[in-house]
Amino acid sequence: MQNRNNTPKEKLYEELVVEIKSVTKVNKGGRQRRFSALVVVGDKKGSVGFGLGKANEVPDAIKKAIQAANKNMIKITLMDGRTISHEAIGENGAARVMLKPAAAGTGIIAGGAVRAVLELAGIHDILSKSLGARTKLNMVTATMNALKSIKTPEEVARLRGKTVEEILK
Repeated sequence: MQNRNNTPKEKLYEELVVEIKSVTKVNKGGRQRRFSALVVVGDKKGSVGFGLGKANEVPDAIKKAIQAANKNMIKITLMDGRTISHEAIGENGAARVMLKPAAAGTGIIAGGAVRAVLELAGIHDILSKSLGARTKLNMVTATMNALKSIKTPEEVARLRGKTVEEILK
């Protein structure tokens, strides 16, 4: 894309294609083949989203998935700019993902689709465990659900009627 000054438009988010698969619909005239793409986008500063796109050609499916992912963005707060504030479990279908904060220098201990979401969210130190089904779409959705459920220490303090210092002890 180009803006008014004819310079290339700078991308706000990084994109990562998690899965591309061929899907088939059978109708009277035979099989109709299309492609489905699962894409995760993020700015590595706390914003992350995912999208699913379907089209007759792979590039079109990826474009649609990126558009869907940009509409589906969530913002998470990072502790010390590197990890999450507390343990969280996300579920989607039969897939469950457990996320645990980790010490500095641990890195991202996660596999496949979960790693893609955590990297693009900007998390540097985290432990994760995949429980149940390992469908890529369900794993990404479960990870996003876990990230959505994370509360900041300020929110927890407000809910409990305490100060942030008392919560962080």
